[in-house]
Amino acid sequence: MSDLSSPELHPAGSGATGTATRTADSDPAAPSTAEALVWLGEDRFEPRSLPIPPLAPGETLVRLTTATVCGSDRHTVAGHRPAPSPSVLGHEGVGVIAATTADHAVGQRVVFAVTAVCGDCRNCRRGLSAKCVSVAKVGHESTEAGWALSGTYASHIVLPAGVAIAAVPDSVPDAVAATAGCAVATVMAMCEAAGDLSGRRVFVNGIGMLGLIAIAAAKSRGAAEVIAFDPAPERRRLAEATGADTLVAAAADQPADVDVALELSGAEAGVRACLDAIGIGGTAVLAGSVSPGPHVSIDPEHIVRGWRTITGVHNYEPRHLEQAVDFLAGDGAAMPWDDILGGPIRMRDLPDEFAHPTPGLRTVVDLDG
Repeated sequence: MSDLSSPELHPAGSGATGTATRTADSDPAAPSTAEALVWLGEDRFEPRSLPIPPLAPGETLVRLTTATVCGSDRHTVAGHRPAPSPSVLGHEGVGVIAATTADHAVGQRVVFAVTAVCGDCRNCRRGLSAKCVSVAKVGHESTEAGWALSGTYASHIVLPAGVAIAAVPDSVPDAVAATAGCAVATVMAMCEAAGDLSGRRVFVNGIGMLGLIAIAAAKSRGAAEVIAFDPAPERRRLAEATGADTLVAAAADQPADVDVALELSGAEAGVRACLDAIGIGGTAVLAGSVSPGPHVSIDPEHIVRGWRTITGVHNYEPRHLEQAVDFLAGDGAAMPWDDILGGPIRMRDLPDEFAHPTPGLRTVVDLDG
């Protein structure tokens, strides 16, 4: 993992001032260009060969083998969230280190965080690097802004010094490992924010990719009961296969008096359901509300007299990436991955994938070869 106290940490784009090259610790056969699918805005994509720059101190070049298509990329292409273009999208991926000027080993199979952080601002110093004041994000940067190879829809990605990296054991398949850097690590951060789950009643609202991981993670951490809500029958089936004890199909049947509520839908009704569900001393952790939406009113007296806690999670810390890998290598391996994952497809098929999604919560993109 990257050392967030290191003075060499810098956000994406600052590598242009570095003096180290790929010969510092690299595969002599490492290519000078990468093949990438560049998003041009709206539903337009273009395959391009992009130069692989010399690596600045602390940077790492990863040859990508597999990516997965996160729902946020679908929202970007559909125009539901702003993003710079042209850019290389994709932020969930796994690959092999091809060259590095950091303390990593060439040939090591790794996953990586979604954020590049400075390590020195007030937020980084207080342990909230997820909210670094100069944060740059994997798969969210313009190809014209100094970090062209920032996304996973490419043969290679350049990881600045401020991106956490975690080794992946051979037991975790590529398609599963790729989810660690976004979906799984985010849920690990949510579980930490929720506190000790042992013996607790946990309500998971919204059974997408993160919701399924939240179910499995809560069970893995000793939850006495996991209650899962989603209006879609197929999502509830997956929730049951993942270990949910109680399934809720209708909003009118939402639970009450739970110890922990994990909100992953981002819907106003979902947020309200989680706030209403927590009992005395309960905690609601919100992670689905990542785009503007209607305000949800809160009764302060209800919170105060009930010792209730409401908190949010966006991005995560390096330790959560390590926890994500450990989870996938442990209890997470038993999740119904064959039903969760769709594909595989090739990188050239991505434009059609965005227009006509493959069944499954995550579409696997085979980048190897």
